Amino acid sequence: MRVKRQRSTGGLGAVALAMTVALIGECVCFAQTAAVVGQAGSSATVASSVAGSSDARGTMLDAVVAVVNGDVILESDVDEERRFEQVQPYRRVAAEFQRERAIERLVNRALILQQAQLEPEEAITDAAVDAQLVTLKKDIPECKQYQCETDEGWQKFLADRGFTVEEFRERWRQRMVLLQFIEVRFRSGIRISDDEIRTYYEKTMLPEYAKQKATPPKLETISKRIEEVLLQQQVGALLQDWLRSLRAQGSVRMITPDGVAR
Repeated sequence: MRVKRQRSTGGLGAVALAMTVALIGECVCFAQTAAVVGQAGSSATVASSVAGSSDARGTMLDAVVAVVNGDVILESDVDEERRFEQVQPYRRVAAEFQRERAIERLVNRALILQQAQLEPEEAITDAAVDAQLVTLKKDIPECKQYQCETDEGWQKFLADRGFTVEEFRERWRQRMVLLQFIEVRFRSGIRISDDEIRTYYEKTMLPEYAKQKATPPKLETISKRIEEVLLQQQVGALLQDWLRSLRAQGSVRMITPDGVAR
């Protein structure tokens, strides 16, 4: 199954939304799809209508890999997910990119961003994006050799990974939109008690330090870090439950390489 492809520095998503995540602890990146696909009764119908579009100039064809409530995710979005993942400063270098997991991430992010559009939060400012990018450049090990603190170095670093400065900037803004939505919707209502922190310290951390025959830090010096870990665990659990609910209520179809919706 193929779809006409146009590139845009607007950095919108693989979904046909007016925005472009990741990730849930991972990168957030999509490429804008040229097809304007409305809600349809089945993903097969949607994919068929997309594949049937034509252009006399002969633009690049792109495979549809999933349809999320009528919005398409393309094979090139999966490739961009791979390239964006390589930019992440704390990725596991030895980890092999897994295509199926990347598609699942793109589907989840499409679902989240669809909801974020329905429940918009305060807009992410240019200043906020700039501040995060300054920190990001310092955190990426490869940036040192490129001298990413300079405009020329940053442009070269991104170009070697298939991005323009404008594309990457909008992708990072989308990542911030997604994380802000998750923060407001899930994290703000969670409270971690002192007992929960102490239990984690005694039953999880101390045994691990004992295995390593290392001296553990005192609870009071690490309690904030434990609280953050427990917060992330609870947010992750709530988020996964919510995503399962969105999938059940909506229409998510995966498209096989031979064009079959499942």
